[in-house]
Amino acid sequence: MKNRIFLFVTIVVFTYGCSSCNKTKQAADVSITPEAGTSYKSGDDVTVKVSVPADIKPDSIVYLVDSTRITSKKDSSAIVLKTDTFSLGPRVITAKVFQAGKSQDATTNIVLLAARAPEEMTYQVIKKFPHDTSAYTEGLLYQDGYLYETTGTEGHSDLRKVDLNTGKVVQRAKLDPQYFGEGSAIIGDKIVMFTYRSKVGFVFDKKTFKLLKTFNNNVGVEGWGVTYDGKKMYLDDSTNRIWFLDPTDYRAIGSIDVYDDKGAIDEVNELEYIHGKLYSNVYTLDTILVINPKTGAVEQRVDMKDLWPLKDRPAGYDNGQNVLNGIAWDEKGQRLFVTGKKWPYLYQIKFVKK
Repeated sequence: MKNRIFLFVTIVVFTYGCSSCNKTKQAADVSITPEAGTSYKSGDDVTVKVSVPADIKPDSIVYLVDSTRITSKKDSSAIVLKTDTFSLGPRVITAKVFQAGKSQDATTNIVLLAARAPEEMTYQVIKKFPHDTSAYTEGLLYQDGYLYETTGTEGHSDLRKVDLNTGKVVQRAKLDPQYFGEGSAIIGDKIVMFTYRSKVGFVFDKKTFKLLKTFNNNVGVEGWGVTYDGKKMYLDDSTNRIWFLDPTDYRAIGSIDVYDDKGAIDEVNELEYIHGKLYSNVYTLDTILVINPKTGAVEQRVDMKDLWPLKDRPAGYDNGQNVLNGIAWDEKGQRLFVTGKKWPYLYQIKFVKK
């Protein structure tokens, strides 16, 4: 009996070992360069080379970037990828090697960075307005002579219509206490507001602030900043990803990843669409980024650290959470406004070169 058990175990081990060897050998048959994780700048040429064993003559090799077919060849000579039209971030390169009716894949990936460093900018204050220090600002909009502001934290989240000159709230819709309010966008006669981690969004009538409906937000990790360009919405989610949303049903229809020439920029937050670019603050940093909405490249970086200097803020002011947050654009007056969470002021500013 013991001999039978030993024989059975030996057969299983031998069979498993041979199977593993075959899989390893097959996986090693075809390889591809560049090495996985290699970084390139947008616009760089990427040389892709597939290596196959000497005894294999491919019928064809088909190349894909992510899931899109790029080109094909009859042999394993190198191809050159043009990256100037690719979105930034990780791009998966696959070579499908066909031979005798079968195919074998070789896969690698590259990381595509912005082509150049962002232009470094600073700001000039044009005018200063009062701001309600109870407003934990998450979304900020300007239209028809008023600010529309959405605020956060459970039990204190709301949608507000605010008089610019006085900072007084003239209209308000409070969220239920369990919700942490986030960014908002005006779409026609409606205001669409997202929440932090509840995966719920709200649609309000812009004139009456009546709640028209709620919707499930299944896009991204969390709900953060949002804006609208007249055709699609943009939503970020605590990472470096900005999602494109259909403005009628709020489903994802695409995305970009935000990168500069060094790497990914995480925690892009409050968003505003201005002159074909996305403006975003970076959470906890007194920085505003100007982002290309087609590629995700950071084109300008604006240093805002002295707008409300740390030395002027009360000691321990809300445990350091009162950071820059809130960007609003007055399209008719061509005015740019910024503020922060529970800041006493809202500033009209313009960007200037350092």
